[in-house]
Amino acid sequence: MTLKLDTPLIFQDRLVPKGARLAGWAALVHGLGLQVPVREPSAVAEGHIKGSQRSEDSWTVFDKRYWPGESITDHLSFALRHEPIDLLILKRLFAGVSPDEFVAFVREAPTGTITRRAWFFYEWLTGTTLNIEDAPKVTAVDALDPNKYFTGKSRLSKRHRVRDNLLGTGDYCPIIRRTRTLEAALSNGLATKAAEIVGRTGAHLVARAASFMLLADSRASFEIEGERPPRSRVERWGRAILQAGKNSLSLDELNRLHSVLIQDTRFVHSGLRPDGVFIGEHDNIGIPLPEFIGARSDDLTILLPGMITANDRMIESEVDPVLQATATAFGFVYVHPYQDGNGRLHRCLIHHVLAERGFTPEGMVFPVSSVMLDRIVQYRKTLQGHSGPLMEFIEWRPTQNGNVEVLNDTADLYRYFDCTDEAEFLYACVARTVEHDLPQEIDFLRRQDEAERRIMDMVEMPDRMVQNLIMFMHQNGGTIPKRRRKKEYAALTDEEARRIEEIYGEVFGGSHV
Repeated sequence: MTLKLDTPLIFQDRLVPKGARLAGWAALVHGLGLQVPVREPSAVAEGHIKGSQRSEDSWTVFDKRYWPGESITDHLSFALRHEPIDLLILKRLFAGVSPDEFVAFVREAPTGTITRRAWFFYEWLTGTTLNIEDAPKVTAVDALDPNKYFTGKSRLSKRHRVRDNLLGTGDYCPIIRRTRTLEAALSNGLATKAAEIVGRTGAHLVARAASFMLLADSRASFEIEGERPPRSRVERWGRAILQAGKNSLSLDELNRLHSVLIQDTRFVHSGLRPDGVFIGEHDNIGIPLPEFIGARSDDLTILLPGMITANDRMIESEVDPVLQATATAFGFVYVHPYQDGNGRLHRCLIHHVLAERGFTPEGMVFPVSSVMLDRIVQYRKTLQGHSGPLMEFIEWRPTQNGNVEVLNDTADLYRYFDCTDEAEFLYACVARTVEHDLPQEIDFLRRQDEAERRIMDMVEMPDRMVQNLIMFMHQNGGTIPKRRRKKEYAALTDEEARRIEEIYGEVFGGSHV
């Protein structure tokens, strides 16, 4: 079957490079009218290109020698050879192609590497067994090239002679590409660094640092959502985070965490939501203005078990814990399975995976939410980089109560996603906590203890008064605030006050003021 190969001026809001034709995923989506985004489109130039290919805006433009041909399978072969894998496009493509045509494609070259991979993905994604005899006993090939992707434990599909090394299943499968940034992050040995910092620090100091970091993360997680709850609620959520990883991830565990977060269920449904959900605002008459819409409620009982199965498979495959945390936690927040609390549960899942896999030292919580709050613009940009392009393909209408109702089948939009950008962002956040926040917190507590000891050697006062004094000085640039000097600390002599400020400066130095 040939494709409709006219070249538009604009493809999915991008100007098509001048003098080039759509190829691969872009040609398939445009030619067949598939309702899916193409994140990294390709085109083939009419002439020669130095180095065989070039990047132009958001396009990859190939030399004219790469032109694949006119048929659907020509462009499918091109995409599988030269472009990042896109399971969502593959799923929609297979649904729109005649099974007989695909059978003919496989039978034409049953031992071909590309043919067998395409055949494997067809049956793996659709759940349909084509009327084709099993592949001859040739050397098996990988579904994903492990040099280009982070992969799972291989499972041989004898029928296709393909090693299934994907991170998930047909019900839910994230993709993470190997990039220089991620390769460098994995080689940095962050888990080892964290263990070494904790190992050379006294248990009492570690416990105090862990307590401060846990509280900071809990507060930040609420602040990201624009909430300032009472301390009791923050501490309750902190205790839930501290339990992360102690129970295996399951739907029951997710519901338990949700019940800890949302205890008052008079206005929020307990458990998986029975209706739609969106992120955004309302206009002045109450019509939703969604930036993103979560999965249909009817699809939650398929998507969440698929996510949990993929999470279990990544554990079995010993996938890097930060990558696993990315694939599970970001997939969760895109699905948005609860009426409220999805963002905080998403960040809790990061802690869950890191703790369960032993990446985080026991009893310690990396304040990832605090770093995300510091980098809130980049955090939101990362989320929107995935969710934004999907909105064009979600049909919806407003409901009478100001919610949204999704009208088309959108389950696949949440099943298959490339979370490479999310992995780079999360690794950067984890690196900040290990290389900066953890050692800085421990260093501060050491200095605080020294300052307390030296002040109490000079002046007898209760521990709490000394601790508060140091805190007030820290907030006031290293000097005792005049108001405090006249009230709580009025009994200090001028010489004692001067010496206390000297001690503070000697212990903390200018950089700690």
